[in-house]
Amino acid sequence: MENNRTELELEKSRLEQTIALAKNKLDEARGRNEENKSAIISAKKELRENTAHSIPSLWSSDGFEALAALNQYADPITEKIKDYEAMENKILLLENMIKSPYFARIDFKFDDEDTFEKIYIGRSSLKKDDTNEFYVYDWRSPIASVFYRFVLGQVFYDAPGGRITGEVNLKRQYEISKGKLEYFFDADVQIVDEFLRKLLSQNTSPRMKTIVETIQREQDIVIRDMENDLMMVQGVAGSGKTSIALHRAAYLMYQGLSAKLSADNILIISPNSLFEQYISNVLPELGEDHVVSMVFEDIIASVLKNERVQSRNQFLENLISNSKYRDIIKGSIEFKTSHRFLQILDRFIDDLPHKWMEFEDVFYDGECIITKETLKEKVLSGRNETPLGVRLKLIEEYILELICESGKYRIKNSDKVLIKEELLKFMGLDVKAAYRKLFHEKEYFYTLAKDMELPESMDHILTFTQENLDTDLLYYDDATALTYLNLKIYGVNEYKTIKQVVIDEAQDYYPLHFEIFRLLFSKAKFTILGDINQTLEKREDLSLYQQIRKVFNKKKSSLVTMDKSFRCTNEILNYGLKFLDQSSEIKSFNRKGDEPEVYAAKDQMSFDDMIVSEVRSCLETGYQSIGLICKTEKNARFLFECLKGKADVQLIKDEESSTDLHGVFIMPVYMSKGLEFDAVLICDADAENYYSQDDKKLLYIACTRALHRLNLFCRGEVSPLLAVREL
Repeated sequence: MENNRTELELEKSRLEQTIALAKNKLDEARGRNEENKSAIISAKKELRENTAHSIPSLWSSDGFEALAALNQYADPITEKIKDYEAMENKILLLENMIKSPYFARIDFKFDDEDTFEKIYIGRSSLKKDDTNEFYVYDWRSPIASVFYRFVLGQVFYDAPGGRITGEVNLKRQYEISKGKLEYFFDADVQIVDEFLRKLLSQNTSPRMKTIVETIQREQDIVIRDMENDLMMVQGVAGSGKTSIALHRAAYLMYQGLSAKLSADNILIISPNSLFEQYISNVLPELGEDHVVSMVFEDIIASVLKNERVQSRNQFLENLISNSKYRDIIKGSIEFKTSHRFLQILDRFIDDLPHKWMEFEDVFYDGECIITKETLKEKVLSGRNETPLGVRLKLIEEYILELICESGKYRIKNSDKVLIKEELLKFMGLDVKAAYRKLFHEKEYFYTLAKDMELPESMDHILTFTQENLDTDLLYYDDATALTYLNLKIYGVNEYKTIKQVVIDEAQDYYPLHFEIFRLLFSKAKFTILGDINQTLEKREDLSLYQQIRKVFNKKKSSLVTMDKSFRCTNEILNYGLKFLDQSSEIKSFNRKGDEPEVYAAKDQMSFDDMIVSEVRSCLETGYQSIGLICKTEKNARFLFECLKGKADVQLIKDEESSTDLHGVFIMPVYMSKGLEFDAVLICDADAENYYSQDDKKLLYIACTRALHRLNLFCRGEVSPLLAVREL
């Protein structure tokens, strides 16, 4: 008992010293930023006073000198602002550190030394400047990996200089809140699991939180991997794969001088806008800038400017709710995003100069500048190295140079415009018009597809596509194909700074999507995360990752499987697993809870009362986020109209993204992917909505959004996929 009291006093004393050091550094940082602020104000004043006379000169013959004078004053301001922003970030880190400077400690002894060193681990590092003594090590530092990967005994970690071996004789975890030590415990596997179980029993947060205190060994391996150009993770629902990807991004931004990445070197491809917002706090909480996140439709919009494009959510709503056309919609996207169609598109691109471009002699001032044969020859040469669109642009410039260099003509700018317009008549490419012709000329389509095994419904797909392309809305599958065509024809000019791409929900993409990612980010490394059990409109198995590996063709790649779910209670996870066809090896973290129940109401009024009663019960229990999940947006809208006067509910619909997940939300199942709620109510579990194999996947996704409580409700006949308890 005496020894424990001494340990507690030592730990409290160490915490006080650490917080005192952090406070000193915070005072220094605030003082420096006050100086920065004064310097910026002073420099801006100097810029106004000393360059006012230069502004009119910018448009005179002395414009260059005037611009140089402006730069002379503007550059220091830019530098000061950068320094100010960096210091503001440091201030935020130190303010957080004062509240909770560390969460763990290991006592580590190097193999060639006799004494154990106390290594405290936190979200960011803290060092005493005069002695260079580390008070706190950043969780991403090499030595911190020992905490995540080993129990007591012989350990090692990989440092920039090579592998370091040693021994650990203590692992300790702390709960520090508002600068006060709440408790600590010395950790073995059993105690750590109990600590994690306690954390998981708490309510979820409105946005995704960091998990630095509870990173598991297999998760740490993914986070710190620097060997692979392509890191793939097959992670079951609730395994933490998205969180791990974000912590990996933070780790990559932390790494040493040669490998260190800034926020603008990393890009996250998210499944939808709501999810983008849900994950937006993680990196700032870890002390890093929030990296750019985008959805696939953003890529389509950047390539197919001015087109009105069906979003993926609109596509899914159409697919899930439109029973009449479901098979043809499904068949169309499966074919148009397949390797076979990719091959047809590549053949089509090669054929464009032969079939779709009619070359003519180019005349200027009555004289032939270049013959159509020479033009065609130039277009067809260099086809393997240079995209067709780029070749056409180069030839356009070449023709203008021919006219200018001949010496016979003094070509005016207005003439150049006219020449370009004439050249466009036969050298310009309307990619969308060409794509439309591909589907309207069936005989030509089948010529390009010779030697290929096509779907039985190919004729229907061609007719369906013709009809879609004749509307003013570009459907999601055609928009994806057109994006690929444009990138192949015109090349890629954006995203050159991107060195790491994180793609979440990989199972939602098709081969054509991955080809587009490869074209866009040809120099980047990839972290790709998915769950083959969480598909919405197709079936996947582990061969998905082989396909991904083949498309990217990276020198080093790895597939890590995370088969343990930390989100749901045992009872919720087991209930969800019954909707999977294959016997999945999914392990539960072994957290107890109530069995999910199915309730059927006889009419709309009793159904509404039942939902309102369940919501009230959840709120009384203390649950802060409650998801009312429906199969479709149409069902969600109907439920919202029924409940909005009876309960405080919010409707999450397509394209809506500005909300924190704190409260009661109604949403379609495809909008819930990647999110989690304290309690989930599946609100349309009747026979009309859920009956097919695809519907089983939807139920699995909906069920596994719940942390603590799951119940299913319906009006009328219960889905045959469920067992029921009548009211």
